Amino acid sequence: MANLCCQVYDWDENGRNKYVVVFSRYKGKLLLSRHQERDTWETQGGHIEPGESAEAAARRELWEESGAEKFAIEPVCRYYAWEAGDKEGGSWGAVFFADIQKLGALPESEMAQVQEFDSLPEGITYPGITPFIFERVRERYGQKS
Repeated sequence: MANLCCQVYDWDENGRNKYVVVFSRYKGKLLLSRHQERDTWETQGGHIEPGESAEAAARRELWEESGAEKFAIEPVCRYYAWEAGDKEGGSWGAVFFADIQKLGALPESEMAQVQEFDSLPEGITYPGITPFIFERVRERYGQKS
């Protein structure tokens, strides 16, 4: 995986985003997903489809990658991520926080597993991005670090 860098910014309703990232809480713990092709953990998220709002994409990705059926979700911030040495070639993303009340079965998709954590575990998929965004989420929602 490329060496990624990240800066976090305040939420901007009019921001143009390519990706969504969802930090989700279930039973008071951080809920992370594991992709079928990786042995690392990640937040739910992905590309925003053409014509889709950032919130609609966040809701869709949360269900696809965790099985969340009932949840409250809200925007937190935005981020800009780039490969080291190519800041101009980066992409914007929208960050959401979801408080999940009901988890269903994990849909058959690219995710193999979901698991609850007290804090960010070792072995996260995007170490150049996730901890920086998590810090903003933790400040706002009091999630343990």
